[in-house]
Amino acid sequence: MSFDSLGLNPDILRAIAEQGYREPTPIQQQAIPAVLEGRDLMASAQTGTGKTAGFYPAIVAVSDYPSAAR
Repeated sequence: MSFDSLGLNPDILRAIAEQGYREPTPIQQQAIPAVLEGRDLMASAQTGTGKTAGFYPAIVAVSDYPSAAR
């Protein structure tokens, strides 16, 4: 799976690539689509698995398009 397949905005995808991220971690693969669909999310994963970096693109997308959060 790639970040491209997660339905993120092209600007966010470009920023992810510029930071050197190539593919989402398992927690990112599960969390990003759920957040983009506006679903509540409770997740846990080991330290260093990309939780914070994974949630940021989804949070930006939802804040840019508030109707996505409903």
